[in-house]
Parts: sequence; structure tokens; C-alpha cells
Amino acid sequence: MSSSIVVSCATCGQRNRVPLTKAGAHGKCGKCKATLASPAHPIEVERADELRAVIEQSEVPVLVDFWAEWCGPCRMVAPEVAKVARAHGGEWLVVKANTEVDPRLGAEHGVRSIPMMAVFHGGRELARSAGARPAPAIEAFVRQSLSR
Repeated sequence: MSSSIVVSCATCGQRNRVPLTKAGAHGKCGKCKATLASPAHPIEVERADELRAVIEQSEVPVLVDFWAEWCGPCRMVAPEVAKVARAHGGEWLVVKANTEVDPRLGAEHGVRSIPMMAVFHGGRELARSAGARPAPAIEAFVRQSLSR
């Protein structure tokens, strides 16, 4: 896993390398200095310390999809999670946490079944829900979690 991601500037198209821990921050484009939005695709994390840093340092709400490759429902919900990331890239940060690669990912967050999604904001968990669901239901879950 790389410790950085590439975010394209919506204003000038410049590709900017952003540290993974700052993926949910409103950084500036290196070329035109416009504010960079959160990525419009899920960010994959493979280590518990990476996930912890993203959750704690993100300036926008974080939706985490806890999953594993062997999990059929996880594979079924993956395209729906990607749709949510595309639709809400500037509002939310969408993270996929593979619990099989680093079991601490699930252990630190009390994950008992997968797929499980959790919403974090300001470094704390707001809500969680297990099971596969379509993109509109995921969006409703996030909105409801943020309105509490």
C-alpha cells in the first residue's frame, strides 16, 4: 500500500500527490492553488495505523467499508460503494479496509461480520451497519448518521 494517493484538480486537471493521511483534508493544487476535493473513488487501506490516521485527520466525514476478498456479499457491494464515492467525492471520503490483510483493522473497530460500514467524523464513530445494500441505501445511511 502506498502512503499517498493521486488527486486530480477539478480546476486545472493537475494530478497532485496527497499523503494518505491527508486524503480527507482540503489541500491546495500545486499548480493553480485551487482547493482539492476528496477523491471520487474509494481509497484502499491495508493497515490499521493508516485507517486510524485517515479517520482522525480527515476534515470531511469518512465512510469505511470493512471487507475481505473471500466475502461474496463484500464483492457484490463493492460497485455500490464506488458509486457512492463518485457521487459524493467532495463531501465524504470513502475508504475500503481489507480486514483479511491486517486483522487489526477489524479488531480495533469491533467488526464481527462483513461487509460492515461505519461512518466517522471528527475522529469518532457516528454509526455502523452490517450487510450489503445498494448505493441509495448507503447514501441514506451516511446522511442519517451525519444528522444525529
